[in-house]
Amino acid sequence: LFVLLSTGSTVSELIVIGAVGQDITVPCRYSVRDRNSITSMCWGRGSCPSSKCSQPIIWTNGWTVTEQHSRRYQLKGDLRRGDVSLTIVDAREADSGTYCCRVEIPGWFNDQRTNHKVVVRKARISTASPHTYTSEQTSGPGSTRESSFTVTRTWPLVSASEAPQTASTPCSGPSDCLDVAASLQNTSVSLAREQHPERGLYIVVGSCAALLLILILALLLT
Repeated sequence: LFVLLSTGSTVSELIVIGAVGQDITVPCRYSVRDRNSITSMCWGRGSCPSSKCSQPIIWTNGWTVTEQHSRRYQLKGDLRRGDVSLTIVDAREADSGTYCCRVEIPGWFNDQRTNHKVVVRKARISTASPHTYTSEQTSGPGSTRESSFTVTRTWPLVSASEAPQTASTPCSGPSDCLDVAASLQNTSVSLAREQHPERGLYIVVGSCAALLLILILALLLT
């Protein structure tokens, strides 16, 4: 990211922002019209002084690198076309600061000077974690919240084969109708027992009591 702060006749200043562990390229170019325009230049730490580079880190005669303070400082551009951009390999936070690009142009006070402010920041680490949704309940004022689980109760479904069926044809006789009625009653009682066990128990007890009452009445009548 390059941000132009100020531009003058001889000195300009840029901000370069990079991340720790990455290669950061600090741009610097000068115009090359022909072979005679190729000239020497230097990179140094700190602002550009009136001459040369303070704390020089790399030098070039315009054709090749002649002096190199560390292998982490490299010139990867095409020097013969005026691309003298500085590449900081495996940038560190300590690399933050001001860098001077000084291109030596023949003549009095003709040197091209550019100050660059390099900012190296720690890379942001983004960890994608699955979203967890939990319900919370509070037992009382001032109490800590605890995660609670929601229990869903599913009632058993009755399949078509278990559902009570009606006769599709009229009863052929009293015995057939009684058989159908008994089958329907048994099915209803079975379903009631499966879905509601306590109701099934009540029905059984009630049926027994009814049969006992019928027997007692029959004995009295006879």
